[in-house]
Amino acid sequence: MRVLIGCEFSGIVRDAFLAAGHDAWSCDLLPSESPGPHIQGNVLAVINQGWDLAIFHPPCQYLTYAANHVWNAPGRKVKRDQAFEFFMKLYNSPIEKVCCENPFGYPWAAFRKPDQVIHPWFFADPHYKRTCFWLRNLKPLYWSRQRGFWHEQTAVTPPKPVYIRPDGKPIYSIEAIGSGHNPESRRHARSRFFPDVAAAMAEQWGS
Repeated sequence: MRVLIGCEFSGIVRDAFLAAGHDAWSCDLLPSESPGPHIQGNVLAVINQGWDLAIFHPPCQYLTYAANHVWNAPGRKVKRDQAFEFFMKLYNSPIEKVCCENPFGYPWAAFRKPDQVIHPWFFADPHYKRTCFWLRNLKPLYWSRQRGFWHEQTAVTPPKPVYIRPDGKPIYSIEAIGSGHNPESRRHARSRFFPDVAAAMAEQWGS
């Protein structure tokens, strides 16, 4: 399959599909962090190039509900509308099979509920992070807490918080990534996808 991984600079999902034998390319405004097929530029410029499957990770900075404390800040609505328009262009791209990934946020209300909501620990990546998939012509990823007669266990024990804030909110390891760095570096650190989830995508959606 020809696979496009849009808005990915880490190469994690791309490399999972390459390892499974597919012609996979990542595309991002940034250069790739790891060697491999990569298109540096706007992903909208390459969505018409005959891909069979696309997995998109559109920026969530203005879409996530985690930023609801600045939801109504000046200019925020304009940026949110632009981010959502980009999200929908990716979802409606002329590619047969599409996954748009994002955290819990604005597309849930403005578009529709996601087809699947996972945490990385479902697939053995030991992190707690609600991750939503909006799918087109793809089945939700299979995962299991325990080994059955016909299937293997995929999940690990849910991770525990690394600490509890004074207001009682638990903070998990993924939320602590990049702490102490400038906002841009922290955002890049937290945007990297999860290798075991990427491997499940390549195994199940690439078959």
